[in-house]
Amino acid sequence: MTDTAEVQTSTKDFLGHPKGLVICFLTEMWERFSYYGMRALLIFYLTQHFLFSDESAAGIYGAYISLVYITPVIGGIVADKYLGPGKAVVLGALLLVAGHMGMAVEGAQAVEVTVQGQIEVQRDPIYLQLFYFSLALIIMGVGFLKANISTLVGSMYERRDPRRDGAFTLFYMGINLGAFLGAIVCGFLLQYRGFSWGFGAAGFGMLFGLLVFIRGQHLFGDAAKPKNPELLSQRVLPGINREVAIYLLTLLGVLVVWQLMQNRAVVGGILGTSLVVMTLVVVSYAFTKCEPHDRNRMLVCLFLMSYQIIFWSLFEQTGSSLNLMTDRNIDRVIFGFEIPAAVFQSVNAFFIVTLAPLFNMTWLYLSRRGWEPSTPMKFALSLIQLGLGFLLLVYGASIATDATQVALIWLVLLYLLHTMGELCISPVGLSMTTKLSVPGVVGMMMGCWFLASAAGNYVSGTIAAMTGSDTVGGEVADPAAALASYMDVYATAGWYSVTAGVLAIFLVPLLKYFMHGIK
Repeated sequence: MTDTAEVQTSTKDFLGHPKGLVICFLTEMWERFSYYGMRALLIFYLTQHFLFSDESAAGIYGAYISLVYITPVIGGIVADKYLGPGKAVVLGALLLVAGHMGMAVEGAQAVEVTVQGQIEVQRDPIYLQLFYFSLALIIMGVGFLKANISTLVGSMYERRDPRRDGAFTLFYMGINLGAFLGAIVCGFLLQYRGFSWGFGAAGFGMLFGLLVFIRGQHLFGDAAKPKNPELLSQRVLPGINREVAIYLLTLLGVLVVWQLMQNRAVVGGILGTSLVVMTLVVVSYAFTKCEPHDRNRMLVCLFLMSYQIIFWSLFEQTGSSLNLMTDRNIDRVIFGFEIPAAVFQSVNAFFIVTLAPLFNMTWLYLSRRGWEPSTPMKFALSLIQLGLGFLLLVYGASIATDATQVALIWLVLLYLLHTMGELCISPVGLSMTTKLSVPGVVGMMMGCWFLASAAGNYVSGTIAAMTGSDTVGGEVADPAAALASYMDVYATAGWYSVTAGVLAIFLVPLLKYFMHGIK
């Protein structure tokens, strides 16, 4: 703890926090700027530039965001055992810069041609493979950066340091500030300059983050360094030490992900198999290694994680089907100015920044009076709010005077309710995992949490594909039919989510009983 204490006392210069927090804040802000900026454009790039059908584009998008949730588990393990957080963050940032810059190489627009009476899409194979390879670089880059920048924030404080929660709150604000700005900047650049400019802005954003981190990583002291530096210098092959081998294996990982992005069914198979295996491992551990109370808590934790699959499979329509629907069927004109559809990907981040402090104060207020909802109840409320968001949008479409357009207010209300639902499950779930898990396997249970998130993200692609409409040259052929298709799927999703939430409320007393006093 000596090194950590020295960092704290010698660099306490930012709102009472170590200067290293500023570096983490800015690095993660720029990383999220690049990630969410690119994500806001991705579904449009697939459908309008490469002319993929809505169904195929949704599948690619789902595979991408599911893999983004898996790789941080791997990146965290490699950093903990070998590289250390500092080297891992730099490696991740370099991969991200390369990936985003690769996305900016737009290449030739795909074209539709008629061959023997059938319409076929001709895409430049070189630029298509460059696109998949760039996505693979981004996926691996997120894996090394995301988990380890958070580790560095925690490393600057002792466990009982009262500033610790405040530091993570500031860090969380940086994440959402980056997401908010990224969608706006890249969205407007797409509208007025094209895809290359939007993706390029994401790349330069990550480059700024990398430069900030390199400039300030000395502020972390030994916390950023490998725990056992001698392991990295050990020879594992003739002329190759362990550190070089890790970098080579990372590049091999990029090649594997490159192929996975082109084989969505394989991604689904890996996720499904991993879920089954991890469930069996946790259940086996709970029954063979735990005392009865710990066993019950572990099983409750595992059960509550399953709610995530429902939640994220619907919530993540944001970047796919909802993004397309916003472009095609939402009246986005305000005071005579049409706002680009991709810009509305910033609404969720805006509500997170504004509502997160209110939710925090509300939970504290209710807790002092003994009224705070339990974790299972918060999860149930998240599903209900998620469903209500979709049902409000469906209602807005039903009263629209134009069969092809929905008023903007209904989309904003959907994002408001979805964000409120997110605040009831995402931060609460991370806290739950640390509280209900046996101390020795918290890391394994966190891996299960992210695996469930990945599964939900994968399923989101399947659901988004159900909303698909016929397109010609990347433009929807029948806007009225497209809107009707969206509303049919969203109505079903809304009622399913609300029903699941109500059923979850009935399970609350049983789950609380088996949590044995943990809230």
